[in-house]
Amino acid sequence: MPPYLTGLGIGLAYVAPIGMQNLFVINSALTQPRHKALLTALIVIFFDVTLALACFFGIGALMERFNWLQMVILLVGGAIVIWIGVGLLRDKPTMDNNVDVNISLPRVAAKACVVTWFNPQALIDGTMLFGGFRAGNPGTVSTQLILGSSTASFVWFLGITVLISLFSARFNDRILRVINVVCGIVIIFYGCKLIWQFFQMIG
Repeated sequence: MPPYLTGLGIGLAYVAPIGMQNLFVINSALTQPRHKALLTALIVIFFDVTLALACFFGIGALMERFNWLQMVILLVGGAIVIWIGVGLLRDKPTMDNNVDVNISLPRVAAKACVVTWFNPQALIDGTMLFGGFRAGNPGTVSTQLILGSSTASFVWFLGITVLISLFSARFNDRILRVINVVCGIVIIFYGCKLIWQFFQMIG
């Protein structure tokens, strides 16, 4: 599969699991006019993509210079990614209609920033996943992976906003559960791939 499409698939698996970002976008689509829901989605996309790029060019660049750090990230990152995937398989998300989305766009931006950039789990997950892109794939391949993953943010957040605003009456906990299971399987597969690359390096 071309690296861009691989990055797109992994990016969708990374961004789709139901967390605070997704709940905020989902509830916005359920309760707000479509134009405001789309603006909310674009704000969330901005912070999501900038975090991914920071993880890729930050820790990813360091791993290109230090071989030992690359090996540590591949092993630890692979284990953490698998753990995240297993957690998604076990999780049972529910619709939360109590999230306050009736706020001004500047406040939406501030909340999206906090949920993304000041969320330790998002920072750890992004560092391991996108740093792993750069550690496990040379040059232009890793660049295509991160471009595909960034595209995934646009596809996912805009897609769920439009779909949920059109079919809000049919969106339920069962659909959220299916999303998490599919994403968990994809993320576990990628974590195993990172660990395999670690053993290839030491072999």
